[in-house]
Amino acid sequence: MKRFFFLITFFVAFQGYSQIIDLSIVRLDSISFSERLDMIITKHKKDSLSQVYMTENWDATTFNPYKDYRQTYPFEISFSDSVYTSPITRKKVVTSRYGWRNRRAHKGIDIDLVTGDDVMAMFDGKVRAVRTFQGLGKTVVVRHANGLETVYAHLSKQIVKVNDTVTKGTIIGKGGNTGNSRGSHLHLIVSYRGVYINPEYLFEFTEENKIRSQELWVTRRWVTPYLHSSKKQSTIIIATSEAEALQNEEKQKKIYIVKKGDTLSKIANRHHTSITAICKENSIKKTSTLRIGQQLVVNK
Repeated sequence: MKRFFFLITFFVAFQGYSQIIDLSIVRLDSISFSERLDMIITKHKKDSLSQVYMTENWDATTFNPYKDYRQTYPFEISFSDSVYTSPITRKKVVTSRYGWRNRRAHKGIDIDLVTGDDVMAMFDGKVRAVRTFQGLGKTVVVRHANGLETVYAHLSKQIVKVNDTVTKGTIIGKGGNTGNSRGSHLHLIVSYRGVYINPEYLFEFTEENKIRSQELWVTRRWVTPYLHSSKKQSTIIIATSEAEALQNEEKQKKIYIVKKGDTLSKIANRHHTSITAICKENSIKKTSTLRIGQQLVVNK
C-alpha cells in the first residue's frame, strides 16, 4: 500500500489552556491518528514536566532543596534512553551499597576509584550545586530533565560551575577522598525531588551501563535504607506500571512466626534484614520481649 504523509496542525485543550501542537508527519499505514495523537500529547506533557523539573526548588546552596515537599508513592520515573554514561572510566566495583550501615542510613553507593580519576555526568543536565557539604566533601549535584538529581561526592576537584549545562559524559570533577571518607571512592547518590533512591533499582552497575527500564515505578521500599543492607545487593524486582509497583510492594512482605529461642538478631540475620527494619515494620522496640507464636513482618 502506498504510504501517504500529511501535516496536521490543531488546537488541543491541556491543563486549562490551549496549545497549538504540530503533529508533524503522520504515517497512515503504520499508526492510527488517535495513537499518534496520544504520543504527541504524552510528549507534550513530558516536555512541560521537564521545564518544571529544571526550575523548581533551584537552590545552589542547599543539598536537599525539597525538604518541605511530600512525595506520594508509588511514583514514575521516565528515561529517554536505555543506557547511561558510566561516572568513571575504569571497571565499576561497588564497595558499599545503599542501605543500613553501622546503624546509619547509607543513601547512595560507593564506587571504587583512584584519586585524580575523571568523574563524569551520567546524563545530560544542569549543574545545581558545586559545594563542600558536611560529610560528603567536595560535591557536584546535577539536575536532569526527568526530575532526577545525580550527586557525585568525595571529589578531589570540582571542574564545573553552578548553572553549567552538561551532556552525558562531561567531566565534572576528579575522584578523591574528601569529607567523611576512609579511602578514595565515588559516593554516588540518586534522588528525585529530595527522595533518595537505591541506585541499583534504577541502574545496572555493569560494563553495559544499562538503565533497568525506560519507564520505572518507585515504591517506598526503594527509598528506605533500613530495608536494605550496605553489604549485599537487594533482590531487584522492577515495576513498569503503577499496578505492578503496588503488587511488588505487597509481595516483599513476609510473615515470620516467632519460635522458642528466637531473638531479633537471629531473625534479622536469617532474613537478611536489620533489627531496625523489623522494629519499624512492626512498631516494636529493640528491647521488646518476643512471644512464641508472635507474628512479625519481615522483608525478603
